[in-house]
Amino acid sequence: MTQPLNVVGEAREISTGVREAATLAEGLTDILADTYRLTFKTHAYHWNVEGPLFFAIHNLTEGQYEEMFAAADEIAERVRAIGQMAPMTMDQIMSNSVIEDAHTSPSAGEMCDILAKDHERVAHRLHALIKIAGEKHDPVTEDLATSRAAFHEKAAWMLKAMTAQ
Repeated sequence: MTQPLNVVGEAREISTGVREAATLAEGLTDILADTYRLTFKTHAYHWNVEGPLFFAIHNLTEGQYEEMFAAADEIAERVRAIGQMAPMTMDQIMSNSVIEDAHTSPSAGEMCDILAKDHERVAHRLHALIKIAGEKHDPVTEDLATSRAAFHEKAAWMLKAMTAQ
């Protein structure tokens, strides 16, 4: 008999009508990786923003990184719900994400522009996942991806509005 503390997680078959769960898990893992990297980047900008827009950007980014941190758990749990394993290493997060680190200290306006572009990239990837989820008969992932896309599109709009001239 296996001791409960010695159980190791593994991918499992599910029978809910979802087709090609591994393919869906790959898409979800990409989104999870993007979410984690963008959460950190947003949090770092939150800590380091300065200038006349400090208060507005500081507050806006706080709401965004808090929302994304909570979303990461929901995305990972969806991967598990379709019988697959969620990422367990930072290497997996880094290699699956399209979000890139900034190698300089951007101005407040540049922070908004960079983050807006990152949110747009994630929204674009989510649109692809929505299509795939529909094709694979997974309305739950389709709904999750639609909700996440709406968040990222709104975040991009709000960040762009901060520096509109």
